[in-house]
Amino acid sequence: MWLPRVSSTAVTALLLAQTFLLLFLVSRPGPSSPAGGEERVHVLVLSSWRSGSSFVGQLFSQHPDVFYLMEPAWHVWTTLSQGSAATLHMAVRDLVRSVFLCDMDVFDAYLPWRRNLSDLFQWAVSRALCSPPACSAFARGAISSEAVCKPLCTRQPFSLAQEACRSYSHVVLKEVRFFNLQVLYPLLSDPALNLRIVHLVRDPRAVLRSREQTAKALARDNGIVLGTNGTWVEADPGLRVVREVCRSHVRIAEAATLKPPPFLRGRYRLVRFEDLAREPLAEIRALYAFTGLSLTPQLEAWIHNITHGSGPGARREAFKTSSRNALNVSQAWRHALPFAKIRRVQELCTGALQLLGYRPVYSEDEQRNLALDLVLPRGLNGFIWASSTSSHPRH
Repeated sequence: MWLPRVSSTAVTALLLAQTFLLLFLVSRPGPSSPAGGEERVHVLVLSSWRSGSSFVGQLFSQHPDVFYLMEPAWHVWTTLSQGSAATLHMAVRDLVRSVFLCDMDVFDAYLPWRRNLSDLFQWAVSRALCSPPACSAFARGAISSEAVCKPLCTRQPFSLAQEACRSYSHVVLKEVRFFNLQVLYPLLSDPALNLRIVHLVRDPRAVLRSREQTAKALARDNGIVLGTNGTWVEADPGLRVVREVCRSHVRIAEAATLKPPPFLRGRYRLVRFEDLAREPLAEIRALYAFTGLSLTPQLEAWIHNITHGSGPGARREAFKTSSRNALNVSQAWRHALPFAKIRRVQELCTGALQLLGYRPVYSEDEQRNLALDLVLPRGLNGFIWASSTSSHPRH
């Protein structure tokens, strides 16, 4: 898709204006602690498109102690779509910081002056926006449904998002628009945030298969990743976006585990989607413990239901969290992709496969042989998994 080009001067001016506004907004003091006086915990689920991040986001969203938003930086990228991922990093970071502090005025730069909850990207997947004080579609401790929430809560005032955010002990955001960890260092070193990073990764071969099913929906984001000055990129035969995603995961994981700064210690956890698919309850308990949450019986039953469905899910459900067979989802690429394409992904993502613990295949027979496990046990691939959860307090 072609969009009218804007001069680089105009883009620079717009970015500067946005930056000045965001700096003003984030310079204000943060809100008080949630009810009960405990320090609020902030969690950033850091991932990339088609990596199971919507599923992990829902693991947090449905928890009764969590205020969750899915990809608030979508608003930055759609407003400033002439920019590149690198030039938009600071604007994305500043918006994320403001949302963590429940300062929803930061959306003044990206949303209409008159706005409702439904103006937020994917607002209805947030249980907190479908329950009091934001809306009354569900009781605060109930499992919410996007389909039920949408018609009942779409006209609720936008100001209720801030009120709801301030009433929870945990604020969790899911983002796919960070490509290095260093840009987040000011947030990680900010004592007002008490920030934890959950770095979710997935086998790049599975990511490619999923991306091919949703190519049109990713076209604008692809253009920003590739720095095309506003031109959408639907077809990517050279797999350039997949290569950039692999590189970003390597950069983030290495920054967190190879001589990390002191303020990162105990605040980073790497999670593989495949491990979640194989042992969902055990992995989720560990994930909750890392973020100071506990698994309730109601959540345990819900998690069992959505990970033990009858199949991999329909294409129309690509951006939804529905009941599927999680293990089948994680292995689907081995049946769907031609071996030539898999070999190319392995060439482009050699470092990511090695660092994150995924075994390459060297023939179509190996690809199709599901008895051959391609997910290496933790610790056998040279990755220091324990560094993210070493003995440091969680709060």
